[in-house]
Amino acid sequence: MPDYPQSHQQKSKSLRSRAVGGVFYRSLVREFAVTGAFVFSILLGIIVFTQLIRLLGDSVSGLLAVDGVMALVGFSALNYLPILLSVSLYLSVLLTLTRSYRDSEMVVWFSSGIGLTRWIRPVMGFAVPVVCVIALLSLVLTPWAKQKAEEFKSRLDTRDDVALATPGAFRESKQADRVFFLENVDATKNRVGNVFVQSVQNSKEGTMVAKEGLQETAPNGDRFLVLLNGTRYEGVPGQHDFKIVEFERYSVRIEAAEVKEAPPNYKSFSTLYLLQNPNSWNISELEWRIGLPLSALILALLAIPFSFVNPRAGRSLNMIVAIVIYMAYNNMMGVSATWVGQGKIGVVVGLWAVHGVMVLLMVLMFYKRLSVFSWRRLVR
Repeated sequence: MPDYPQSHQQKSKSLRSRAVGGVFYRSLVREFAVTGAFVFSILLGIIVFTQLIRLLGDSVSGLLAVDGVMALVGFSALNYLPILLSVSLYLSVLLTLTRSYRDSEMVVWFSSGIGLTRWIRPVMGFAVPVVCVIALLSLVLTPWAKQKAEEFKSRLDTRDDVALATPGAFRESKQADRVFFLENVDATKNRVGNVFVQSVQNSKEGTMVAKEGLQETAPNGDRFLVLLNGTRYEGVPGQHDFKIVEFERYSVRIEAAEVKEAPPNYKSFSTLYLLQNPNSWNISELEWRIGLPLSALILALLAIPFSFVNPRAGRSLNMIVAIVIYMAYNNMMGVSATWVGQGKIGVVVGLWAVHGVMVLLMVLMFYKRLSVFSWRRLVR
């Protein structure tokens, strides 16, 4: 019987510890998720907006068809998703823990017996699913998106000038010898309305206007834009050889687009193909794909000691240092993959050297923070 109060007290203490640990874990993971979703939505919006502006500029200049803009925006966004998720994961942990330091919540957690290493479990609980998604994107979906984007661009490049024409806009042909304008296009009837064509034939500049036109295909496969009820102006106005000819039917040959075979891009190869064909550049690309989820996990853990901030000191110094660390890490991964492709370094060194340095930095930062906290407790 004398041992009962002590056992009951230990049991109560254990239950309180579990309750505190449960609240700690759930609140932290929830805040990680909210912050990460907010950061990811902002970064994704920036990427989509910038890519949309660039592709619309290509469309206006005639380098890209209008109907291909949104598809290429989607493929481009999918290519950036692994990096965006990695940055969002890193910043979500960093911003959440930095806010806890600024608001003195860390003091409460430390006073409850939750040390710095206890933050690893909730960070891992939040980071591991995100890292799995990054691995899926990096190894499977991103190469597929790059391959589909290249195929889509190739199909757009093989379309003829009329197919690429945008109603209500002037467009130059791919041969740069013809400018045309279509006011409206009726795809169901294969007709166009209010056509303007300016071309150079036999060193003479001619201009044709017609109320309507249609597309026809000859038995040999050649395609023509047939102008109906129009007028052709040939030569320079005021010169003796200037001509005005009215016609009922005038055929303009539509030049077929030249099919160009693009060189193979190892970045669009599937991961299985890279494993089956292990040359230097394929291995470098494989190392980059493996390094993305691995670096995301390391950065998430590195954010724990980096998030420390003194409420009395500047609040942005640790954020600046953390961003510089991320940029340096990402650039070192790219340089290492390039050196592997060029044969300057070995495969093992290229894959593990950069990540090993970051793991060592993470261990040193944890040791530094734990030493500071232990010294403060000893002083108290």
